[in-house]
Amino acid sequence: MKKRKHKTQLINNSKIDRLLLFINRIFLGLIVICVTVPLIYVVLGSFLQPNVLLTRGISFNPEHWTIDGYVRIFEDGTIMRGFLNSVFYATGFTLVSITFTVLAGYSLSIDDLVGKKIFTVYFLFAMFFNGGMIPTYLVVRSLGLVDTPWAIILPGAIGIWNIILARTFFKGLPNELKEAARIDGASDLRIFFSIILPLSKPIIFVIALFAFIGNWNSYFDAMIYLNDRSLYPLQLILREILVQNEVQPGMIGDQLARAEMQRIAEMIKYSSIVVASLPLMIMYPFFQKYFEKGVMVGSLK
Repeated sequence: MKKRKHKTQLINNSKIDRLLLFINRIFLGLIVICVTVPLIYVVLGSFLQPNVLLTRGISFNPEHWTIDGYVRIFEDGTIMRGFLNSVFYATGFTLVSITFTVLAGYSLSIDDLVGKKIFTVYFLFAMFFNGGMIPTYLVVRSLGLVDTPWAIILPGAIGIWNIILARTFFKGLPNELKEAARIDGASDLRIFFSIILPLSKPIIFVIALFAFIGNWNSYFDAMIYLNDRSLYPLQLILREILVQNEVQPGMIGDQLARAEMQRIAEMIKYSSIVVASLPLMIMYPFFQKYFEKGVMVGSLK
């Protein structure tokens, strides 16, 4: 009787597991649909004629397709200059973030570091408490960074949470590697660059992905620190197009009527969203294999 009850319990558990997996698949499928449908709508809308998009919606008739929105974007100097500015800001921000985050995380992972507890408490305090927007602006202005690219690259480049992730990753590396290298006569710098960094690709790529995406999608800092429109990133220009509905006249044409201008403005909005999202969609597949490893830092094995 006991064996039969045990078998019945195993069968019941397997049925519950299958039910939970089925519900989980349905839930994840709904999430995928909620994310994919708006993306597909925006991509298709960027290739549709404005009249068709406003009156009929999405159409798969090739006669209704056009690339006029992308032509106007790439012909307009404002958006292309903003795109190049965003690439420069995000790349510089990522390099600064990776450099100092990895160095700080590796230093805190060393057990015999002098003042380790003091640095750890300081970083944790800074992670939860900050001076706010006005003191930060005053510091940036006093350093002469306002209206310069450094105002977008330097502030916020070092994230305390990323330092903690990097420290946790470095502490998980076997100490035997460093001890063996020291026996062979390797210095601390040689150990770091020749042994630690090649093994740290997962956490480096995760930090790079977080930093690049965070800076690429940011517009608030540029809105505060930048006054010169030639320094505006793409997201700030896109905000003007989407929120304030300020499409440049050169992108539409002065000879068009007001209604036609509005319809073309809608097409330019969709095209601008696709152009702004394209670098992230291209970058993520190359980072995915490292992202899956690095994002699990600190999890239970």
